[in-house]
Amino acid sequence: MLYVSTRGEAPLLSFADALLAGLARDGGLYVPQTWPTLSADEIGALAGKPYADVARAVITPFVGKALPQAALDDMISDAYRCFRHPATVPLVQLGANRFLLELFHGPTLAFKDVANVDVFILYPHGRVSEVQRRQMTTVGGANVHAIAVEGTFDDCQAMVKGMFNHHAFRDRMALAGVNSINWARIVSQVVYYFYAATALGAPHREVSFVVPTGNFGDIFAGWVAKRMGLPIRDLAIATNVNDILARTLDTGRYEVKGVQPSSSPSMDIQVSSNFERLLFEALDRDAGAVRQLMASLTQSGAFTLPRAAHAAIAGEFSAGRADEPETMATIARVFRDADYVCDPHTAVALAVAAKVEHSPRIPQVILSTAHPAKFPDAVEAATGRRPALPPHMADLMTRKERITVLPNDQSAVEAFISSHARGATGAAA
Repeated sequence: MLYVSTRGEAPLLSFADALLAGLARDGGLYVPQTWPTLSADEIGALAGKPYADVARAVITPFVGKALPQAALDDMISDAYRCFRHPATVPLVQLGANRFLLELFHGPTLAFKDVANVDVFILYPHGRVSEVQRRQMTTVGGANVHAIAVEGTFDDCQAMVKGMFNHHAFRDRMALAGVNSINWARIVSQVVYYFYAATALGAPHREVSFVVPTGNFGDIFAGWVAKRMGLPIRDLAIATNVNDILARTLDTGRYEVKGVQPSSSPSMDIQVSSNFERLLFEALDRDAGAVRQLMASLTQSGAFTLPRAAHAAIAGEFSAGRADEPETMATIARVFRDADYVCDPHTAVALAVAAKVEHSPRIPQVILSTAHPAKFPDAVEAATGRRPALPPHMADLMTRKERITVLPNDQSAVEAFISSHARGATGAAA
């Protein structure tokens, strides 16, 4: 299996090389040269299997011969052994054919275990919850550095891309990216779509998903699952007040506006990086057309989708938005009616799930992407109850923090990374 850049001017890479590269050298994102598929029998055989077995079946076709199968199997087993729920990502039923898929039972502080890699975490200063911040700033490993950038998430993301496009710096630091610009992050998310759908009757039954998303990676993974043969009826994009994705589906125009802070900060994004991967597919893999639209976005903050591409995307996705009052009201309603405490991102998805067109005969799965204790102030304001941290994080609020606040300036961040990287194996941003 080889990987191509969405902008067509970077070399083909194996899975392993694409994983280490992160962003392509032409500024594009890597996608498989061809899409693997699973037959109905292969999908049906996943029902009832442990999560790690589903992961092996889904991930292996994307890896090809880049890794020995035994090594890949060991990596997958080790990765999911750390989850703190026997089902790994349990389905919780909220009502008739309505389910939450809880994706927050895994470890969140794993970088310190990779001793030969220097890790630099960029996050927007003052624009995350205290729990989110402390998860990044209290890791404790000498190789982990939390950088609070005086800007937005979009600024942080643009800076990471800028460092990848600064080839001399990228090569000198052996830079790798571990957010959703990296294909390995996307393919790992594809797994839970198969796990949930087969638990609910796939391939003999269609399933719909509602996904809270800002950077488009999580819901693009759902599109990949559908492309692989999973019978997904609808993929609904749930956005908060930063609704560029919903606006794009409505109008065909992708236009950046100012970021509005919200109680669901992981969705406070205007430039959704992974939308470029979908754009590449909607344009029939015309990398030149992708380059033109991305250049327009850089120059003017907007582009208009060609009519055929807009129709192709609108045929694959629906979209909805939830503002702050709706989000808080949804947290309160779900707590009152179902005795279930959800975080603001999940609440956005639940609010949108009630708006999008949906057949009651088809299971609807809402992705629950964060533990409510990560956003205790919002949850307490809506429910009157402050959610407790999980036992393994009970001392989080008393751990010592290590933070470096830097201006929204790429050269300043590059200088910090250069002076703090130990030059062991590489640096991850």
